[in-house]
Amino acid sequence: MGLTGIQIFKLLPGTNCKECGVPTCLAFAMNLASGKAELDACPYVSEEAREELSEASAPPIRPVVVGKGVRKATTGGETVLYRHEKTFYSPTVFAATVDADIKKGDLEKKLTTWNAFQYERVGLNLRPEMIGVKDTGDKKKFANTAKTIADTSEFNVILMTEDTDTMKEGVKACGAKRPLMYAATEATIGDMGNIALENDLPIAVKADSVEGLIPLTDQLTEMGVKDIVIDPGSREIKQALEDQVAIRRAALKDGNRSLGFPTIALPCEMASNVDVEALIAGMFVAKYGGIVALSEYAPEVIFPLLLERLNIYTDPQRPMTVKEGIYEIGNPDENSPVLVTTNFALTYFIVSGEVESSRVPAWLLIKDSEGLSVMTAWAAGKFAGDDVGIFVKKSGITDKVKHQEIIIPGYAAAIAGDMEEELPGWNITIGPRDAAHIPGFLKSR
Repeated sequence: MGLTGIQIFKLLPGTNCKECGVPTCLAFAMNLASGKAELDACPYVSEEAREELSEASAPPIRPVVVGKGVRKATTGGETVLYRHEKTFYSPTVFAATVDADIKKGDLEKKLTTWNAFQYERVGLNLRPEMIGVKDTGDKKKFANTAKTIADTSEFNVILMTEDTDTMKEGVKACGAKRPLMYAATEATIGDMGNIALENDLPIAVKADSVEGLIPLTDQLTEMGVKDIVIDPGSREIKQALEDQVAIRRAALKDGNRSLGFPTIALPCEMASNVDVEALIAGMFVAKYGGIVALSEYAPEVIFPLLLERLNIYTDPQRPMTVKEGIYEIGNPDENSPVLVTTNFALTYFIVSGEVESSRVPAWLLIKDSEGLSVMTAWAAGKFAGDDVGIFVKKSGITDKVKHQEIIIPGYAAAIAGDMEEELPGWNITIGPRDAAHIPGFLKSR
């Protein structure tokens, strides 16, 4: 936020009404300054103050929504240079590209194949979002291909042409799905900007350097276009990375609003084969591509990129967790085995998946460990024997089974003694260290 807590406090009503959830307006101002509160929580702030505070609190990189429907995505909105400083907010948007003159049957086949690229990971559905249509010189084919993608698939569209007439045809064909216009250049900035303004569409600008982007974004902003994506035009790997870093630093460290927009990177124009393209794309996911365009959605490329995106855009201060409690796997009964582990999401989904693959119905107890894995939680005292024992007693599992045996993770074998003290009469069984051995362990019992 551009204003300090004291500066914000001077713009607030000063009534100390407590309706915002904190005791004083000063405390609320401090929360606003640190990003811990929203301005809408104050019901009495004046419109003048609201306008000034809203402008000051706008993120240094504007969030831009691309597309509509289930694959609608937001790019931009970042506030830090390194994710460990806070977190990254808007995951990289992936796009594949097709030529506008692709045969309809070939396009439909691609769409069917690409639409199936959806992967479940720690309870999340990972999938790419966009398809770019590349102009091949025929306005009608360009529009028809864009329309087919928009009408027959979940994917959103990037209209990839520098010709204004072709862009108009593309917008007519799929404008209702809010495609990204790529790209306005110095020669077409006015006409392209008008198309974006008239149709309320996001637009990308392309220059031959970072400095060359500034007059283009300034002109669009003056026209009233706000949803802008930027491409510095670099296609050599080293320069492209340097440009991405320079843009992010200029927006976050120098407060350069002219460069405060998400970027688009095109590995599809920077590599001669799929393997190199995948490596370049991975680089841009880390630093700092808002949209990354590939030549294809090859499964061996898009799956690892989706996993990389998931890892980088997971809040490092808030690990993914599942709710503490009892989970049924495979319709267990009163004789089914009972296992216990931590609430780190990855641990839960791996363990539950292995139990399910064993085809042995079981009860899985998930203890709150503040999102830590088994070994980390044990080392940090979040998965200690006495605590786990108390959790087992309070969980209600004794109402569901008639035996008194519980299986603990092999890596937490040291807690068995304390659990026995907390659970007299229970048999504490040490399970496998690795989840991959769970099916065999359960089947052999």
